[in-house]
Amino acid sequence: MNLTLKIKLITDEKQYDRLLTTMRIFNHACNYISELAYSTKTFSKIKLQQTCYYDIRREFGLSAQMVVRAIGKVCESYKADKKELHIFRDTGSMVYDERILSFKGLEYASMLTLDGRIEVPMMVAEYHRGMLMGRRVRGQADLILDDGVFYLLLVIELPDKPIFDAEKFLGVDLGIVNIAADSTGETFSGAKVTTTRKRNTKLRAKLQSKGTKSAKRLLKERSKRERRFAADVNHCISKRIVEKAKALGAGIALEDLGGIRRNEKTVAKAQRQQLSSWSFHQLRLFIEYKAQLSGVRVAIVDARNTSRQCPKCGYTDEANRPTRDDFECMECGYADPADYVAAVNISRRAAVNQPNVGA
Repeated sequence: MNLTLKIKLITDEKQYDRLLTTMRIFNHACNYISELAYSTKTFSKIKLQQTCYYDIRREFGLSAQMVVRAIGKVCESYKADKKELHIFRDTGSMVYDERILSFKGLEYASMLTLDGRIEVPMMVAEYHRGMLMGRRVRGQADLILDDGVFYLLLVIELPDKPIFDAEKFLGVDLGIVNIAADSTGETFSGAKVTTTRKRNTKLRAKLQSKGTKSAKRLLKERSKRERRFAADVNHCISKRIVEKAKALGAGIALEDLGGIRRNEKTVAKAQRQQLSSWSFHQLRLFIEYKAQLSGVRVAIVDARNTSRQCPKCGYTDEANRPTRDDFECMECGYADPADYVAAVNISRRAAVNQPNVGA
């Protein structure tokens, strides 16, 4: 499997300026190429290179390989949509490859700029260091500027671990009050998330009402901070779920993401923003790739009525769930938290479909 690692670059002032200038000129060249491609309806890399290669080198001062990478970036973007002109930000990602990027161990990245090569120290986390050790980074790497800091997005290829056959599954129900609840009874509270989002919503409303440049800048910073917060919470939850499933010798059963919004009309208005804005899709992706790295099987099941069906007698009725948090079977009297009941039912549905479950 391919895994993308985000590696922080520790630049001094001079290196930062050289990378920033190179990135901006690269994206200016991309816009030049994009206008040509769109106006002539030419989206082939070979044809564009034949048409504008020397013009770009002369006009923007890019190296030969930078021109090739700029043309490649533009053509790649038009694969998805050729109906509108594509415009690239000054600080959009810059594509590097083996000809203009190399590494000196895990300590330095040797990167070509408009003013020659520079050796930039890298901050490699222990988690990433273990993955990179003994592996050569191949193919393209993207240089990005995130919150005023340069990073390299490196793609490494990891050997696929054999996915063990699972006869039992750890069911996971995703929700609002609890971001996740599993079939062992463990819950991952959304209380901190709710508090943070309420605070951010109030602050966002105040900043939007001002409409000043500084307010817009703060809004942008707040948005980035909120995304980082969500990613951190999702990483922690997904790590715990995968570790538990592996320890139990079980697969992981997840509900179809369409089920996340199945009860949106019945959810209190104050909670609808949480339902629609929390990154459940990201959480599922984190669980899936961590599970693949650990050799844990993942099953996706239909989650309809999982919180309304009794796990004891099988009776299904809306009345079985009198409140968002509670479940009480109208047939046999079994009662438990609704999230837990849903997770148990998700687990059992995966087990029933086990022969057809894919990795």
